[in-house]
Amino acid sequence: MSLWRRALAEGLGTGLLVTVVVGSGIAAASLSPHDTGLQLLENSFATALGLAVLILMLGPISGAHFNPVVSAVDWWLGQRSGTGLTSRDLAAYLPAQVGGGIAGAILANLMYGEPAVSWSTTHRSAGHLYIGETVATAGLILLIFTLAATGRAAIAPLAVGAYIGAAYWFTSSTSFANPAVTIGRAFSDTFAGISPSSVPGFITFQILGAIIGAALVAVLYPGAGKAADEVVTPHIETTAGASS
Repeated sequence: MSLWRRALAEGLGTGLLVTVVVGSGIAAASLSPHDTGLQLLENSFATALGLAVLILMLGPISGAHFNPVVSAVDWWLGQRSGTGLTSRDLAAYLPAQVGGGIAGAILANLMYGEPAVSWSTTHRSAGHLYIGETVATAGLILLIFTLAATGRAAIAPLAVGAYIGAAYWFTSSTSFANPAVTIGRAFSDTFAGISPSSVPGFITFQILGAIIGAALVAVLYPGAGKAADEVVTPHIETTAGASS
């Protein structure tokens, strides 16, 4: 599968994921305007199901990373065994994911009659939220690469969707755990939004969580890098010289 197709799948998947997150947040706020807990339940349920479906839909093409820290860890672990993303792959995946995330937020805004871009005013800058993001991201990395290392990557759609749905509730930050999604959510001043001024802090601790998660994977599963091609889910192997 050529790199441009894989990058397109990553951009499309990340974009639709943000559309699910932001769109279901807008719907939840409209349907349950006086019950924040119910809003979060509706938002988390839709996100968990949507993420599982997107992994099933696009995983065979790109692996369905939809997350810059997942791609970066895949590249890092695979370097030692010659598997996973190459540096060229990583350079294509990251901007595709970020661009897709922004486009996904704009799409959700437009679907619900909101301005295409409305910078979020929801500030999320506090130490306990940063701890939540660190825990959420480390857990996500550990889950994804554990599944690959133990030959269970085929169940990643269910497992990753379930983890994110649960992490909405057990982390103080409601588990963004994804720099591209975090950036995208800044473009919508709705239930799922995050103020642009809060984005750098969240991304910093997401990176920290990814480093902790990758370290745990390397210690617990020393051969995990050999399965980097199976992350997040088994996908079509690239063919040497493929260009179309």
